[in-house]
Amino acid sequence: MTFVQLIECRTSRFDEMNRLIDTWLEQTGGKRTATHALVGKDRSDRGHIVEMVEFPSYEEAMRNSNLPETDEIFRGMVALCDDMPTFIDLEVVRDERLCDDTVRRFFDTLAGTGELPPLNDLIDEDCHSHDPINPQTTIGLDTIRREFRMWREAFDSAFTLDDVLAQDDRACARWSWKGTHKGEFLGIVPTGRQVGMTGTTLFHFGPDGKITELWWQHDHLGLLQQLGALDELET
Repeated sequence: MTFVQLIECRTSRFDEMNRLIDTWLEQTGGKRTATHALVGKDRSDRGHIVEMVEFPSYEEAMRNSNLPETDEIFRGMVALCDDMPTFIDLEVVRDERLCDDTVRRFFDTLAGTGELPPLNDLIDEDCHSHDPINPQTTIGLDTIRREFRMWREAFDSAFTLDDVLAQDDRACARWSWKGTHKGEFLGIVPTGRQVGMTGTTLFHFGPDGKITELWWQHDHLGLLQQLGALDELET
């Protein structure tokens, strides 16, 4: 179970404390078990500092605490604080990564059946989409929806999300796609063939959580080959 340690302190020497944290990161490289650290200043009280450190488990946190470098840094931290830091140990009981959810809903919607939804709950009106299948960037929700409809009309398909990684206002999805060619696609008449490809999509999110930019990478050439569109070139 994920474990988070919350550390609160008061200090007027934040720059020195920041350098101390840099020293700890340098000294414990390859040994520390923390997976994520976040330091914040209280907007209403600039001397109030809060650090949140995430670990895979409580046991890993204890292993990290027992490092000689951690003990040394803690003594330096106490010396820089106006009073004794407080520690709160938290077992994470709910962890919602909202970007992950948006990415999964996006792919579920693309591969759905029936009329394509408006998508305005997922995609910003001025979204930019970069796809190697197009020589120019596709701009605007309406234009992007037309491209998605073209794919849906050409293939009965489904996505499998192999990985979704999110950080700050960006996320990256590695996916697999399979479909049946049922309609015209880039001038290729329906073949009824079963096709597939793999790819990645990078997402950029706006302040409201909607997708503002997309970068697609996929095996377009391999797809055309599966559809027989390259047969004449290969003979």
